[in-house]
Amino acid sequence: MVPRHREDAPVMHRVRLARCVKRPGDRGEVRVKKLYIGNLPYSATEDEVRQEFERFGSVQSVALISDRDTGRAKGFGFVEMDDAGADKAIEQMDGKDFGGRPLRVNEARPREDRRPSYR
Repeated sequence: MVPRHREDAPVMHRVRLARCVKRPGDRGEVRVKKLYIGNLPYSATEDEVRQEFERFGSVQSVALISDRDTGRAKGFGFVEMDDAGADKAIEQMDGKDFGGRPLRVNEARPREDRRPSYR
């Protein structure tokens, strides 16, 4: 018997497009955007991506996505950074060569709801 998805179950969204972060010692909040980074070389590391994007502003986090079964890189990831820096990064990094491949950089969209996979 296959478990069924409850239609009345709450839906959780994994991607937050913008959020506010309060850093210790700051008087105000910093608005953060999540960027989608596509067409990354499979050999790219989180540190390399962080260094590239820190030129435009404060990077909160970097997540490179890998295959759940094999652990191999999928060639895309996400960078969370301050709002103003994110806009500059999109403008200057979209289409830029990174490791021999032209990057695709834009603001992340919410993940579409998927049916649960039962493996």
